[in-house]
Amino acid sequence: MDIVDRFIGYTKINTTTNRENGANGIMPSSPNQMELAKLIKKELEDLGIKDISLSEKAILIAKLPSNLDKKVPSVAFFAHLDTSAEQTNDTKAQIVKYEGGDICLNEELEIYLKKSEFKELENYIGDDIIVTDGTSLLGADDKAAIASIVNMLKYFTENTDVKHGEIVACFVPDEEQGLRGAKALDASKVGTDFGYCLDCCGIGEFIYENWNAGDCVVTFTGASAHPMNAKGKLINSLLMAHKFISLLPNGEAPEYTENKEGYFWVKELSGNSAKTVLKIDVREFDDQKYKKRMQFLQDLADGLNKVWNGKVDIKLNDRYENVYNYLKNDNAPAIVYAKTAFKNLGIKPIIKPMRGGYDGAVISAKGIPCPNIFTGAHNFHSIYEYLPVKSLRAASEVTKEIVKLVAKD
Repeated sequence: MDIVDRFIGYTKINTTTNRENGANGIMPSSPNQMELAKLIKKELEDLGIKDISLSEKAILIAKLPSNLDKKVPSVAFFAHLDTSAEQTNDTKAQIVKYEGGDICLNEELEIYLKKSEFKELENYIGDDIIVTDGTSLLGADDKAAIASIVNMLKYFTENTDVKHGEIVACFVPDEEQGLRGAKALDASKVGTDFGYCLDCCGIGEFIYENWNAGDCVVTFTGASAHPMNAKGKLINSLLMAHKFISLLPNGEAPEYTENKEGYFWVKELSGNSAKTVLKIDVREFDDQKYKKRMQFLQDLADGLNKVWNGKVDIKLNDRYENVYNYLKNDNAPAIVYAKTAFKNLGIKPIIKPMRGGYDGAVISAKGIPCPNIFTGAHNFHSIYEYLPVKSLRAASEVTKEIVKLVAKD
């Protein structure tokens, strides 16, 4: 099966993550994630791969043993089964030959992928591009990754004369709501020396830095009183929360920052005069700066508690870490092999920090250093998501080349 047909086949299975089910601890949060996992398992079995496991949580692990007479590092490739919840409609993928200008996604609804808004389209004039009909996500995030990995395994199972070490493919559910599948993964069952997620965007993107991420929940307990006799009695928890927010550093919020600039994100405020809950996300690339941000919030709560007699309760939680904390430096094998693969294939690496998280952040902390390779798609989480066919093929070629390079060492 051609990689394009494989990808389009995956898009026909609606694997939208279900946030309500996820919040109730259900995994996978949507049943079609398991259906997709079963389809992938069947495809891998048809390739002759025998060491395959599929858990009740839709975590699929497949291993292709080494055909070398020497020991080389084992490598894993990761992708997620779910698609984001911004759109829940079934995907109706279509392939267009891009000749320039705008792309009509849906004539009836007058939905266009506009060159004026997505200037990178100019890079794909003359290419085939996979798009939606404008009513759903495409799901290249992350089904392009799944297609690339399965296509790579197909190559090595059909070309047994090509040398390779152990290759592990791992597919997890519910990445789109807090990296839940990666958190549930037993990394010892993967057991490789390092790995790669395929979960970033246009051709050439290569990511090995992401946020250190934390959550902060502050609960302010006031005291209720009727306004007719509130003087000296009413303690308004809403105003306590407002005071806390006002003491955060000016300009250190998502809307004011870029690149490697960290922030506090005041994300949610709910309550009344008696009790108010404030939720803040903390993000920072540098590990020490992240710790300082978390300590700042703790110190702020402690200081206000002295004024308000213990009416502030703060809970700080680490969500995920920067992958670079585990890669240590740019000479890490996972980085070197990927950069060499890009060079050998004539792909210019676009190295950038990810102002977000991905499964590799959790997987790296479990002992498998795991940078992030492009899928080739653009506009994740949008009805304007699109995937150039050449980029999809390139993503799979990178995985093949990495495996070949490891086998040569």
